[in-house]
Amino acid sequence: MSIFVDIAPEDTVPEIEAARPNRWRERSVRAALPVVSVVVFFVVWQLAAASGIWNQTFVPYPSTVWHAFIDISTTHDGVRGYAGYLLWEHLYMTLRRGLAGVVIGVVIGVTLGLVMGSIRWVRSVLEPWLTFLRALPPLAYFFLLVIWLGIDEAPKITLLALAALPPAAVATTAAVVAAPVGLQEAARALGATRGQVIRDVVVPSALPETFTGIRLAVGMAYSSVVAAELFNGIPGVGGLVKDASNYNNTPVVLVGIFAIGISGLVIDGLLRAVERRSVPWRGKI
Repeated sequence: MSIFVDIAPEDTVPEIEAARPNRWRERSVRAALPVVSVVVFFVVWQLAAASGIWNQTFVPYPSTVWHAFIDISTTHDGVRGYAGYLLWEHLYMTLRRGLAGVVIGVVIGVTLGLVMGSIRWVRSVLEPWLTFLRALPPLAYFFLLVIWLGIDEAPKITLLALAALPPAAVATTAAVVAAPVGLQEAARALGATRGQVIRDVVVPSALPETFTGIRLAVGMAYSSVVAAELFNGIPGVGGLVKDASNYNNTPVVLVGIFAIGISGLVIDGLLRAVERRSVPWRGKI
């Protein structure tokens, strides 16, 4: 019986041991940079507020915004949050509307993208309309949606769906068109039908860029949430921001902006995690 043991050369062992601290150092630096940037941001904000160049109505102290956050998040002096709703209730309604709009927009957009990428004449017909819709600011057609659908939830969800649809459709179309021709021809040579080629070759190769389009779609929809909640938007973070701005309540406006931005970061992080698990072959084909 013979036993084979691979032994690394002695001169490579110090290199491996030296590489480990370097990796940890790189990870520590990568994790510390966002924290440092946040600290610098708040220091600059504090200095700008303390300088007295701007009125406190325009640039309040960070502590003032923190107190506004506490007030909106709790019941104080018999007042419950803002306009009778706590901050998490405002955020919940915004997320619920956003989720409904994004799901509708992404499903329709990805479906259109698959069809447009696979059938050239369909792409020629629909692409100008998608470009036209993508170029429109949300407020350009939101008032029309209110006239058609009323001031309840329908125009808000429709606006968010229309904001999410073009990025998802355009990214999916580009990904399908860019699917490796060699793999498609190889699949056809092995006897695969057109449907099997699309299912087993085109869709897997298009998924990475499709996920990028979905992330862009979520960002576009979320950036339109204030416009979507202009009418009858309370409870909702967009409605909170709009109502507070009417009274020059800058601390509450900033609380709403931070709530939208931080929740957007969390959502994007979740989408990235789903993408890493769903598309492990990204960049390998």
